[in-house]
Amino acid sequence: MVRISEFQIKDVVNISDGKKLGNIGDIEINLDTGRIEAIVIGGGGKLLGFFGKDEDVVIPWKSIVKIGEDVILVRHKESHYIQGQLEEPKESS
Repeated sequence: MVRISEFQIKDVVNISDGKKLGNIGDIEINLDTGRIEAIVIGGGGKLLGFFGKDEDVVIPWKSIVKIGEDVILVRHKESHYIQGQLEEPKESS
């Protein structure tokens, strides 16, 4: 058996890009089935929490790939992440 406190100290890492998403702040449980539906990674504060807070990241339980001793590996695709294109260098006159 595993306690939620043991989950909270593990780093959650996205295997799609190797990015550390944070630590589990909460879990969503289906009260009808008693099953964990998702883990919630709390949005960290921006600049020490002074200028707002990032949104929480909710990862469905089915997206968890592996739970290790120190790390939880997940497959998560962020919908709000869009990589911008670099502009063409301007010619100097």
